Parts: sequence; C-alpha cells; structure tokens
Amino acid sequence: MSFAPQIKVPATYLRGGTSKGVFFKLDDLPESAQVAGKARDQLLLRVIGSPDPYGKQIDGMGGASSSTSKTVILAKSTQPEHDVDYLFGQVSIDQAFVDWSGNCGNLTAAVGSFAISNGLVDAARIPENGVCTVRIWQANIKKTIIAHVPVTNGQVQETGDFELDGVTFPAAEVQIEFLDPADDGEDGGAMFPTGNVVDTLVVPEIGTFQATFINAGIPTIFLNAEDLGYQGTELQDAINSDVEALAKFEKIRAYGAVKMGLIQDVAEAASRQHTPKVAFVSKPQTYIASSGKIVNASDVDLLVRALSMGKLHHAMMGTAAVAIGTAAAIPNTLVNLAAGGGEREAVRFGHPSGTLRVGAQALKENDQWVVKKAIMSRSARVLMEGWVRVPADSF
Repeated sequence: MSFAPQIKVPATYLRGGTSKGVFFKLDDLPESAQVAGKARDQLLLRVIGSPDPYGKQIDGMGGASSSTSKTVILAKSTQPEHDVDYLFGQVSIDQAFVDWSGNCGNLTAAVGSFAISNGLVDAARIPENGVCTVRIWQANIKKTIIAHVPVTNGQVQETGDFELDGVTFPAAEVQIEFLDPADDGEDGGAMFPTGNVVDTLVVPEIGTFQATFINAGIPTIFLNAEDLGYQGTELQDAINSDVEALAKFEKIRAYGAVKMGLIQDVAEAASRQHTPKVAFVSKPQTYIASSGKIVNASDVDLLVRALSMGKLHHAMMGTAAVAIGTAAAIPNTLVNLAAGGGEREAVRFGHPSGTLRVGAQALKENDQWVVKKAIMSRSARVLMEGWVRVPADSF
C-alpha cells in the first residue's frame, strides 16, 4: 500500500491579543486552496488538526480552544487605499467545518505586523523608526481596520512594556481602530437589527430574557448575568464544566440568531458557531481573576463574560470588545445600564483574565445611532515561522 507524502506550506504562527493562529499568504497556499471552497477548508482543518473527537487537536497546530483554533489568509489588498486583505477562518475543534462568518479582533493585532514583515505593505509607507499605519480590509465583514504598528530600525517592534490581561508577557502596544464597526445592513440588518436597544427573547424550555442584540465588531447577544442565575464574576471552570449550562447558552444563541436575522431556523446555528456571540453583563464587583489577581469593583465600569464556539472565553474576544464598547456608548442598552447609564466614550470592563479598556464614539444620525470608530490596544508576536506540513491527499 502506498501513502501520499506530506507537502510543505509556508506559514507563520503568531499570537495576536489573547489568541493564536496560523497565518498564510494567499499566494503561498496550494493552487486549489487559493480560492474559497472545499479544498481550502480541508487544508485548514488538517493544518489545525480538526475534526478531533478527542477535542485536543494533538495532530495539528490548534490548541484545543476557540482562541487557538484559528487561521488567517492575507494578500495585497484589492481595495483602493488599503494595504492588505485579511480573511479569517475560525476552525471548529470537533466538527469538520471552517466558519467564515466573522472577524477575529485579537488576531487583527497581528495582521499589520505580518503584512509589514512579508512585503504586503509598500516599503515607502514603512518608517525607519516610528509607527506604521497599516490599512486593513477585513474581507469577512467588509470593513476597514487601521493598525498602528511600532517600527524600529525598519523592522516591526514586537517587544515592549505594554501589558494585556490574558497574555503572560509584556510586548509592544498596537493600537487598532475599527472604522464604522456596526453592520451596514447586509447581514442581519442595522446595528440594532430589531430596531430596539433592548428586546425580550423567548427561548422555549429555557426562559424569557431581556437582551440587547447588536451588530458591531461581531454580532452579539447581551444578557443580564442575574437573569441567567450568575453573578458576572464567573471564571471558565464555572461555566465550561457545566454541560447543562453550555447547552442552555447554545439554545439561547440559536434563538437569538434567528431574532437577529442571521439565520432562518434554529437548526442552522450548528453550522454557524462563530457568530453570533453570547455575553452576559453585571454591575462592578470585586473578584479574583484567573491569574489570581484581584480586580476591584473600583477598577471597572462593568463586568462581562462572553462565550465563543460554545465555551466561556478565557479573556475577551477583540470583536466582542468592540461590541461592548459600542453598546456601552449608547444609552439604555443592557451594557450601558450595567456600566451606570448615560453617554460615555470609553469603558473599562472586567473579564475572566482581568480588565480591558475600549473606546467608542456614538452619535445619532437621522434618528439612528451610529458609531464611527471603536479603538483598543492589543499586542502581537511571531511565535514561529517556516512551513506547516500536511498530507498531500488531505485536501
């Protein structure tokens, strides 16, 4: 019996924010995977090590969590006034599919540095010393993101003293601007798809909840922690070890997705795991973060816990942070009320790993709330570069 040899595909393994992913240049992929479709999905599944019934992704680059089961494909931008096209694929751990329905805000922090280091940004736009402004076209959601990447001696600077809760070591700060982060109506309606800042969500056999549905950064369903029977101070084990709780959250997510217009039937949610997200909020409280650090109630404006790919996230997804900042800026959303109400341009929230600050400016145009920009800081670092190997007959 003969077996197919392994092939080598150029790749870089990067940390961006509190996530890790395998980055590819589009033209480095095998020809059949340079276009969207089955071959591309199968290649990325094999790279990451999915589907894995053991849930560990031992035979791939994935790290057995939603934060580490990620892929990115980059190319010189086809859009005017942009440097790089950024396509994100969230790889399922235990199922054979790649979800292309949304962005990864954390890995966005690494897109600019990869683009600079791999010749996707014109050399004339890269300073010898200073900050390089990388104009990113986020192809999944068709939005512009601006990354401000520090450069020293013509090279991306990755080391520094910027600390990010959820990341062990300090690094260089990368400021990210999400321009016009709210949905433009192409997928599930406007920023508030129901037209309301607070709705009633009825979930059969689970309950009736107040909810804020928002399309900003990533489609997100916000609930009150108290309505779910939680305090808002929970860490991962409190949720992820509770099978019934996870099933309840998934059912809430499915019914919320229908209400947001993202899917037509709750059964479709199983093949759209990346979006929408579900998060629950509460007023400030003192708690002990997963690192053992005490987060005092006085340190934050509110607490937020969010689920990604069916599990409570260890920190906070970058795109969900955009949703949090946007919702906090708009009076009377559940996020805004948990933060004390009123109008605000920035919010600091507590998550399982610590705290995060995100800014957003909201204003009314034609009696509709709009947000022109959301801003936050992240960091990024190359962990390994070279090639990934996959069996030639796997895609």
